[in-house]
Amino acid sequence: MEILMSKAYNNPALSLEAGCSALSWTTQDGKHLWGRNYDFDRLAEGSGMTFLPRGTSYFGVNGPDGTAFPCTSRYACAGIGLLLKPSPVLYEGINEKGLMGGQLYYRGFAEYAKDCRAGTQPLQPPFLVFHMLAQCASVEEVVRCLEEELTLVDVPMMGTVSPLHWAFHDKSGETIVVEPDKEGLHIYRNTLGVMTNSPGYPWHKMNLLNYAGIRDLDYPSVDLDGESLEQCFSGSGAQGLPGDWSSPARFVRLVFLKKYALPGKDEEEGVGRMFHLFQSAAFPLGLVRVSHKSHVTELDKDVVPYDYTVYTSIYCGESLRAYWTTYENQQIQFLDLAALTERKEPFSIPLGREPVFKNAAPDL
Repeated sequence: MEILMSKAYNNPALSLEAGCSALSWTTQDGKHLWGRNYDFDRLAEGSGMTFLPRGTSYFGVNGPDGTAFPCTSRYACAGIGLLLKPSPVLYEGINEKGLMGGQLYYRGFAEYAKDCRAGTQPLQPPFLVFHMLAQCASVEEVVRCLEEELTLVDVPMMGTVSPLHWAFHDKSGETIVVEPDKEGLHIYRNTLGVMTNSPGYPWHKMNLLNYAGIRDLDYPSVDLDGESLEQCFSGSGAQGLPGDWSSPARFVRLVFLKKYALPGKDEEEGVGRMFHLFQSAAFPLGLVRVSHKSHVTELDKDVVPYDYTVYTSIYCGESLRAYWTTYENQQIQFLDLAALTERKEPFSIPLGREPVFKNAAPDL
């Protein structure tokens, strides 16, 4: 079936290439959280917290010859993305079964198949998040779908083929990482629950051996040639923890934070504490000046010469809530997917990027 794409759909302005960090965490009472920092120099105009009902018709699976295959979503889902026609795009999100996941930038390593494997349908990479949330109830089903039903193909969308890799997490507690490269599609099971950008997950995992001595406990006094130096500051146990904003440094920091940070006793406390973990990997505006430039057109607004943490989002597999903050507005906002599962119409709401300040003084 030939599909005529809308102007917005064909426009390369909606770049899906960004930095980002992702993390899964579990609260003390067993709530499963997954979230991410979205780090880039812009956010495509029209991006918002987007709800898509079960029964949504879309044509997100597109072949190298330009044909498209009609799909219908099995599950309602919500996440930050775009209500494009004929197929929506989610950068990350959650569905009504508690499956969560998102896409991150994988520059220099991502490669996709030129031809579709026999017995599978071709899929353009930027559609993977929504397609998985729309069709799969669990991480196990995501794995089966990727192995048996789909081929990620090297077909441009919006004028480009975005280099992406993905993480998915569910109420089982497992986080998988999905990475396409010149050797094929790799699905890493039972991962550490941390993901950043290039290089690939196996490299990041091996790199942790360089930081094996880092701990949460301060070191005591130091004896040097008969002289004892008493500690006068805290945090000495973490000496050597990388502090820059590169992908390897952020991966190491988030693994360290996940290992030692105290999880919340419940969802509310857990989400609040998880936002703090993401702040440790966030890009302050002005500190990450980029030399790699991506294509800019009329739909990209407010592009700056820096990557920065445009927003942070966290999802809970049990309550089905989506929480987020933006760079400008640190007040935590949320959408309750559980209250929307019977809704029939999609919608997208702004992220609320305007700063919000609360006057704590009593009325006199």
